[in-house]
Amino acid sequence: MDITQTLLPGVGVRYDMTTRKGVPVSVVVHREGPADLCVSSKHDPDDVRLALHLDEEEIDALTDVLGAHRITQSMVDVTRPIPGLDTARLLVDAGSPFAGRTLGDTKARTLTGCSIVAIVRDDDVIAAPTPAEQLLAGDSLVAIGSKEGLDQLRTRLSG
Repeated sequence: MDITQTLLPGVGVRYDMTTRKGVPVSVVVHREGPADLCVSSKHDPDDVRLALHLDEEEIDALTDVLGAHRITQSMVDVTRPIPGLDTARLLVDAGSPFAGRTLGDTKARTLTGCSIVAIVRDDDVIAAPTPAEQLLAGDSLVAIGSKEGLDQLRTRLSG
């Protein structure tokens, strides 16, 4: 069974697999410790049917049951810095011109050179959001780019 790993700068690592019955399963392991376990629809991997936010104690209990040695063998170093890239968590506050609009409306990549790799909404994480994802007041955007680009994006989001 293949498990693919995707580094999410500023967030952690996402692990994706498909069960033998064709069900997509993803785990996002955050740098700070918690993890998200997501099960998607067979027919549409973007349609998340179950999302569980697990704290460190819950992760430890679950990995004990499933076999922690399997997980630790495939872990990557998520704390290694990448030269020339910075990450930031940028708040979409209630006064932002983009609250209630789509991620694509920000033109983040086009105007600032930054990529938004995740949206943190309350206890949920939307990893690799599409341009059609609606932004809500209170969302925290995880962005990667140059320091200057991140500063420009921060200004753009605040209006």
